[in-house]
Amino acid sequence: MKKTVLVTGASSGFGRETVRVFVEKGWNVVATMRSPEKEEELSKIEGVKVVRLDVTDKGSIREAVAAGVSRFGGIDVLVNNAGYGAFGALELAPDDVIRQQFEVNLFGLIDVTKAVLPGMRERKNGVIINVSSMGGRLTFPFSTLYHATKFAVEGMTESLQYELNPLGIRLKIVEPGGYKTNFSGRSMTMYGGGGVDGYQERINHFVNLLEHWPMSENIGEVADVIYEAATDGTEKLRYPVGNDAVSLLEARRQMDDIDFKKMMAGQTGM
Repeated sequence: MKKTVLVTGASSGFGRETVRVFVEKGWNVVATMRSPEKEEELSKIEGVKVVRLDVTDKGSIREAVAAGVSRFGGIDVLVNNAGYGAFGALELAPDDVIRQQFEVNLFGLIDVTKAVLPGMRERKNGVIINVSSMGGRLTFPFSTLYHATKFAVEGMTESLQYELNPLGIRLKIVEPGGYKTNFSGRSMTMYGGGGVDGYQERINHFVNLLEHWPMSENIGEVADVIYEAATDGTEKLRYPVGNDAVSLLEARRQMDDIDFKKMMAGQTGM
């Protein structure tokens, strides 16, 4: 019997490539996105059901999960991929930007997870994969809100193992480094430095740094790792992917806080 995966944020980037990988492996896929009416490719693929899901809209979450269960009989794997980054000086962050960053990257992820858990718990089987980032275990300048949400996802996922492993449900965290997706476009909000002395010049430097960061073009690597996490049958928790993620996370593991901060300050010029 074919298994079914539900993927959030499937309209582009890692999510879209993940849909393709699972389809190629013979899975049913519930490909969710905020504007399914704009999707012209995935909706034509046999075994793919394109459904509206906005992680900040609990009604759409319930309806999307119900539609997937109705079509395919159940959800075996959840890939919580939807997310974005808000960047700037924390002092200047508007309240609505702060709340939206947490609504999408953390609270929405929790709500989607809660929606699929009853079915997994009833079947005593399932895998929940949370797409975090190397930024869930190390930090860059002017990324405070983004890192706060990704660190929270890491802690939540690690703790949730104790609740769900005894019920036959495994937890996984995929931690990509820098990849050429649309993250720096529509998946990024830049509230900046507001022209404030002490912030603005360094913000400009940070934006230039992002534009020239050595990004990998092979986003299929991330989708392949997501598939590995879904199917390896182990209790392995973390899956870093990307040369920069692997090297920087290893450096973080080996260095104390002060030495790592100095190394990152040197790499970022800050």
